[in-house]
Amino acid sequence: MSQPDLPPLAREQKRWAFGAAALFLLAIGFLGFALNTGVMRVFAVGWVALQIFGFVGALKVAKGDFAHPLFKAQVMLHVVAVGLLVAVMIRAFK
Repeated sequence: MSQPDLPPLAREQKRWAFGAAALFLLAIGFLGFALNTGVMRVFAVGWVALQIFGFVGALKVAKGDFAHPLFKAQVMLHVVAVGLLVAVMIRAFK
């Protein structure tokens, strides 16, 4: 059975999807760093798990719409987590 073609994503949807993907890749990179050095290991594992469950849950509620306010809030939540991580690193290296 052939499935009908899906409509193309709007510009805003692409932007939010790219932001979520970039944050997820950053979390995976930090997880690798944390497992290698043993620094903030619990935070790194928890952050990746929070992203997986958060993004999947938000997309399920938003019915796949990357520009839905719930998905945007999820992305901004992880932007705040990046800011806190940067603040902790800056303070640690002072």
